[in-house]
Amino acid sequence: MDNSKLTIIIPVFNEAETLKEIIAQVIAVEVPFEKEIIIIDDASTDDSRSVIEKLPHDNVKTFYHQTNQGKGAAIRSGLSLATGDIVLIQDADLEYNPNEYPKLLQPILEKKADVVYGSRFVGSDAHRVLFFWHMVGNKFLTLLSNMLTNLNLTDMETCYKVFRKEIISQIRIEENRFGFEPEITAKLSRLDCRIYEVGISYSGRTYSEGKKIGWRDGVSALRSIIKYRFFSK
Repeated sequence: MDNSKLTIIIPVFNEAETLKEIIAQVIAVEVPFEKEIIIIDDASTDDSRSVIEKLPHDNVKTFYHQTNQGKGAAIRSGLSLATGDIVLIQDADLEYNPNEYPKLLQPILEKKADVVYGSRFVGSDAHRVLFFWHMVGNKFLTLLSNMLTNLNLTDMETCYKVFRKEIISQIRIEENRFGFEPEITAKLSRLDCRIYEVGISYSGRTYSEGKKIGWRDGVSALRSIIKYRFFSK
């Protein structure tokens, strides 16, 4: 896959404080092929757009939503622009470390996997200790998703998902917000594809540091798990 291209989709909503640093990390990480970075600004109300406009533009594409639509909608927009053979989703905060890319890509490069999830709950890498009930909620949603998809994931809600382009191109993302995580997982479970997990580090944020996901997103994820198992093709 020496001539392959990696597309990195970065949804952005009010991440002006971390955006420059995460882009620098994405650019700096070494992978064995060309990188295409796609930044989708989901109608940020802080200085994110001005930060984006000052970023280096080599191999960087930008797209701006006129109204806030949610992370799922941003990823949908990013996929419409992606030209890479492999697609990776990267949050714009600093919770997930781009230095994990080689580990995430390895099962695909070895032709073992079509999709790789980066799990925050397996492996021995460093994890910041934060919210107990967030962990319980994540594990409950992953368990319920596994029961209905017959997969054995440990972290369905992880940001780090990597796809061979021909696999993700078969999925039409309907969810605009955080419900897209169980949606993608349910739809992948219906495809004849090989899914792997690798353990990753995790530097979670507090709400005062900019964390956005809350209990309403958990309810939305629960709805999506049921919807995309029983009421959607």
